Amino acid sequence: MRAFITVGSTRFDELIQAIFSTSVLHSLSNKGYTELVVQCGYSSFPYDYLLAHGELSFKVQEEGVFIECWKFRPALETEYEQADLVISHAGSGTIVDVLRMNKPLIVVPNSTLLDDHQQELAAALEKLNHLRSSTISSLATTIQEFDPSSFTKFPPFAGDKFRDLVDEEMGFA
Repeated sequence: MRAFITVGSTRFDELIQAIFSTSVLHSLSNKGYTELVVQCGYSSFPYDYLLAHGELSFKVQEEGVFIECWKFRPALETEYEQADLVISHAGSGTIVDVLRMNKPLIVVPNSTLLDDHQQELAAALEKLNHLRSSTISSLATTIQEFDPSSFTKFPPFAGDKFRDLVDEEMGFA
């Protein structure tokens, strides 16, 4: 199975460092994940020197998991489609994209960002049972205990609802 990790357009050192930790790699391996694709952005982590001189990506094997790592790609939809699990920062764009594809999602809010807005979004969507939220320190345990079979399916996009709301607020309806 394949897991995909993304930090979006931000830097999230703690998440990428945790992903390369023995405990998280063991948890992924124990759950049957043999491939790990990591979009690391500009994060600092033990292997970042392999991307320091213009290299586009690198591949390593750690704890029985084959890992491919790169900074950025123009689009991530293909990565989401190929993943059996997505682990991500709690950015709204990433969350919506992944949930609309009905992919299992674990989010780790980046508390260093403005107003800790990722935590609020993660908590709300976890309460609705669309995803699991984790901290850096509990990520290995969250992966080990993760069971997306009971998740509530994320609703499809309905643009007419937004239009109707705007029309009502503007007095057109």
